[in-house]
Amino acid sequence: MSFLKKASLPALCVIPLCTFQTQAVEVTDELDIGGAVRVNYGWKDYDNAKLEFELFRADVDYKSEDGLFASAQYRWYQDMDVIHHAYMGYQFDDAQSIKVGVTQVPFGLLPYAAHSFWFGATYYIGFEDDYDAGIHYQYQRDNLRVDFAYFANDEYGKGSRFDRYSFDVATTAQSPYEEAGQLNARLEYQLQQGEFSHKVGGSFQYGQLDFVANVSGLNPTANTDDINTFAGAAHWQADWQKWQLQLQYLHYDYDVNNSNRIALSAFSYPFEIAAQADVVTANISKSMDVDWGPISNLTCYNDYSTVIASGDGLADSVQNVTGCAITAGKFYSYVDWIAGKNMYFAGGEGVGIDNGDTAWHSRLNINIGLYF
Repeated sequence: MSFLKKASLPALCVIPLCTFQTQAVEVTDELDIGGAVRVNYGWKDYDNAKLEFELFRADVDYKSEDGLFASAQYRWYQDMDVIHHAYMGYQFDDAQSIKVGVTQVPFGLLPYAAHSFWFGATYYIGFEDDYDAGIHYQYQRDNLRVDFAYFANDEYGKGSRFDRYSFDVATTAQSPYEEAGQLNARLEYQLQQGEFSHKVGGSFQYGQLDFVANVSGLNPTANTDDINTFAGAAHWQADWQKWQLQLQYLHYDYDVNNSNRIALSAFSYPFEIAAQADVVTANISKSMDVDWGPISNLTCYNDYSTVIASGDGLADSVQNVTGCAITAGKFYSYVDWIAGKNMYFAGGEGVGIDNGDTAWHSRLNINIGLYF
């Protein structure tokens, strides 16, 4: 058992609900309730095209004058229902706050290392829009933001549960591990130079994975030791007028013996990624106010990310998303063209691995959402 697991928090009681602040309905001065309904059309060069219900979600947000706050979101997809986040917190003063519960891991470009509905490759390897159970301290004053967090485990505390929103380490027969404690530190400084605004930062993550012995069909050659994990990132975001540029370099390493792969899971399925890799992200976007009937804004973008892995049974993965987000009243929609090479969710079997088909695949994705 790892020392991080031994230091775990007491069980957290969370409620299955959160906020979408720009659209939520004000119930009282302190409480907002909202949600969303989305449908999705996907054309794929590797599978059948489908138009289907994608999501219903419920949100609640609470904030009192004495500094207490809480937020939660629960999601119902076609094949599963999951928690997105759920936390409570206290605002000590204008600069300092603390959250306890299932909260976003402070790592890399925030809130997202992408502009598209599809996110970037970092999402599929667990380093973007990831939510775990723990405690998160944040300091933000003037141009400086500092985050420190400890996470006892993933949002469910169970690596064998594959129904989840966040991509977390999965417990499988070939990779019998689960998250067992994680420390995060993130530093970001904002610079203003005329019309240019820069956010420059760095992130650090150290964690431990417990070996899970009671796995059906356990690989007899599996290493039975707990293992360490490490990740570091340097990130920069530049804003000029209505343009935005995001750049990030990330290195991660799961110190797995006798294997160069680790299993993750989300959206009901486990899959494998390279246990060690470098990840490069380069995104650009432009926001445009328009007056096209109900449409008031277009944000168009190109999000590029690549996972660079080397070794036996490994191969690089690439994802590029070109598209636009469309705002029309309370409707928010994405039209994306996704091109992926050896990329999970774009025709590939995993990320950074070579299981035979490492070719390019493409899909057109249209997601229409009503947010209330």
